[in-house]
Amino acid sequence: LKSFAAEHGTSARAVDHMDDGTPIKLTIDIDEETGDATFDFTGTGPQVLGNHNAPPAVTYSAVIYSLRSLVGLDIPLNQGCLAPVKFVIPPNSLLNPSDDAGVVGGNVLTSQRVVDVVLRAFKACAASQGCMNNLTFGDDRFGYYETIAGGAGAGPTWEGRSGVHTHCTNTRITDPEILERRYPVVLRQFALRKGSGGLGKHTGGDGVIREIEPLRPLVMSILSERRTLHPYGMAGGQEAECGRNLLIRKDGVIVNIGGRCSTSIDVGERLRLETPGGGGYGKKD
Repeated sequence: LKSFAAEHGTSARAVDHMDDGTPIKLTIDIDEETGDATFDFTGTGPQVLGNHNAPPAVTYSAVIYSLRSLVGLDIPLNQGCLAPVKFVIPPNSLLNPSDDAGVVGGNVLTSQRVVDVVLRAFKACAASQGCMNNLTFGDDRFGYYETIAGGAGAGPTWEGRSGVHTHCTNTRITDPEILERRYPVVLRQFALRKGSGGLGKHTGGDGVIREIEPLRPLVMSILSERRTLHPYGMAGGQEAECGRNLLIRKDGVIVNIGGRCSTSIDVGERLRLETPGGGGYGKKD
């Protein structure tokens, strides 16, 4: 924090928006003598009626992850990392909701966006996919849940990785052979979404395409972000492609089901997820 203050000044700011328009706003004030810092989220939007509110613990985790990533040293992961940090998170906001607010999406969606905002304030790298692309499907006999990879944002000395989970996640996807053996579905396509990463001196990573067809009627649900607002580039790099969630009907008609949806899907239909890429960094020569 002291080195950042010496190079860039004692104050840093960033803002990003969820797909519904809710802002996540951050002001960081650093004491250049001690290295202590205040992370002030005043200006973040109010809690929402949906389920992507995030309890303060999610923001604490996002900040400690971001700071450890920026340090460049292998330091222990514990509360001591936050000793020099003070938080200001307005009550009844997206990041500090009331006790009766829905929060399941805060851990898998909003957490990613908080990380992007922190890294943006420190001018560290372009936005990553900003989402975990949560997919569930099942019926009255079984249920299945997976999270799907996307593109990572590029930085000043690196290209963004393609087809990976980024930041706050620790899940791995089921192997195609296991998926089809254990569940009544066929995986029609699982591939990189070429060209979805933002261009720049360093190109952002590509998202993926995952297309699933049921072998009996099922209910499929998707909880996702970055379907409206693009993952941004940095330092002149271009933004990445948004994600898309598509229902391909039997007659070939393609329906965009939006970022958050639960729908019945019949035999012969397919659910196609196109996940976001990562933003590019720097102007391309």
